Amino acid sequence: MVNTIDQLLVQAQAAHDAADWSLLIQYLQKIILANPKHPEIIKNQEHLLELALSVLEMADFQQRWEIAKVLTYLGKITIPALIDILEDEDAEEEVRWYAARILGEFQHPDAINPLVQVLKNNEDEELKAIAATALGQMGTFAITALAELLNNEDTRLLAVRSLSYIRHTETIAPLLRVVQDTQVATRVAAIEALSSFHDRRVPPILLNALDDKAATVRRAAVLGLGSRPDLYAELDLVRRLQPRLYDFSLEVCSAAAIALSRMGSDDAAKHLFQVLISPHTPIILQIEIIRALIWVETRSSLEYLQQAFNQSKSETVWQEIVTVLGRVEKPQLTTPAAEILLDILQSQHPATKIASIKSAIALSLGQLGYIQAIETLILLLASEPQVRLHAIAALKKLSPEVAWQKLQQLTNNPSLTADLQQGVAIALAEW
Repeated sequence: MVNTIDQLLVQAQAAHDAADWSLLIQYLQKIILANPKHPEIIKNQEHLLELALSVLEMADFQQRWEIAKVLTYLGKITIPALIDILEDEDAEEEVRWYAARILGEFQHPDAINPLVQVLKNNEDEELKAIAATALGQMGTFAITALAELLNNEDTRLLAVRSLSYIRHTETIAPLLRVVQDTQVATRVAAIEALSSFHDRRVPPILLNALDDKAATVRRAAVLGLGSRPDLYAELDLVRRLQPRLYDFSLEVCSAAAIALSRMGSDDAAKHLFQVLISPHTPIILQIEIIRALIWVETRSSLEYLQQAFNQSKSETVWQEIVTVLGRVEKPQLTTPAAEILLDILQSQHPATKIASIKSAIALSLGQLGYIQAIETLILLLASEPQVRLHAIAALKKLSPEVAWQKLQQLTNNPSLTADLQQGVAIALAEW
C-alpha cells in the first residue's frame, strides 16, 4: 500500500505540474477516498491539501465540484485554508462560494465566525446565501451566533433562513423574536420555519398571522395551520381558516382550500363547496377547490362535487370534476365516485356531448376499478375515436377477460347500431 500511495503521489504531482486538473482529481480520489485514515496518507496530508487547493483555485466549475468531496475527506486540516479563501476579497467569487459550502460540511465551531462575517460584511448576495446555508448545516453549534445576527436588520433575513435549516427546537425561541418583524420576507421565513415544529408556542403565532397585512405572511400561516389537522378541534381550525377562502389574494385563497382539505371534515367540505359554486369565484380558484374537495375524502365532499358539476356551466369545471373523481383512493369512496360518473353519462347533461369529457369519464372509471362500469364503457365504443380509445383502455384496466367475453357476445347482435358495431370490432382488434 505504501508503494502504491507513493506512486500515486508522484503521478498526482506530475498532473499538477502539467495543469491536468482532471487527472489530478483522479489521483487524489484514488489516494484519499480509498483509505483516508492510512498512516501514509495522514503523513502527506499537507501535500495532498496543497494539491487539492490548486484544483479549487485553478480548475473549472465541474472540477471544483469534484475536488470539494476530496477536501471534505481530508478533514479539519482543510478548515484554516478554506477560511483564508473565504476571507480573501480578491479571490474569485466562485472559489469563495465553494469554500463556504465546504466549510458547512465540516460542522466545526471554527467555521462559524468566518461564515457569520460573510453575512455581516459581504455584498455578494449569492455568497451570503451560500454562507447562510452552510451555517444552517452547522446544527446547534451555530444557533447562538445566528441569534445575534437577528439584532441587525441587514443580516436578519439570512439568519432566519439559516435557523430554518437547522430544524432543532432550540431555534424556536430566536425565531419567535422576529415573527412581527417590519420586513415581510423575514416574517414569512420565520413562520415557515416555525410551522415545522409541533410545539405549543407555535399555533398562537400562526393564528395571529392569519390577519397579517401581507398576503405572503397570511399564506404561510394558512399552510402552517393546514399541516396541523391534529389541532382541528382544539383550535377550531375550520372556523379560523374559512375566512381566508375569501382573501383578496388568490394565492391565500388557494392555500386555504388546501389547508381545509387536510381537516378531512364535512364542515370543511361545506365551506369549500359554497365558494366553488359562487358566481364570483375565479376559475383558477374553482379548480383548486375541486381538487381540495377530493382530498377531504368524505362522502359529502363527493356529493358536493356532483352538485357543482350539475350547477356549473364551465367546461373546464366539468372536465376537472370528472378527472379528480377518478383519483379517489379511499376504498369506501371508490364506488360512490364511480356511480357519480355513471349518473353523469346517463343524464342529459350537456357535458355528455363533449368528447374530451367523455374520455375523462372513461379514464376515471378505469382508474376506480368499478367492474359494473363495463356495460357503460362498451356503449362509449360508439363515440368519437378519442373516446373509444379511452373506453378500450378502461375496459382493459377493469377486467380484460370479462370485457373480451362481453364484446364477443355482441359481435352477433343484430340490434347494435352501426357505430357500436364498428366500435366493438375495433375494440376486439385491440385485444
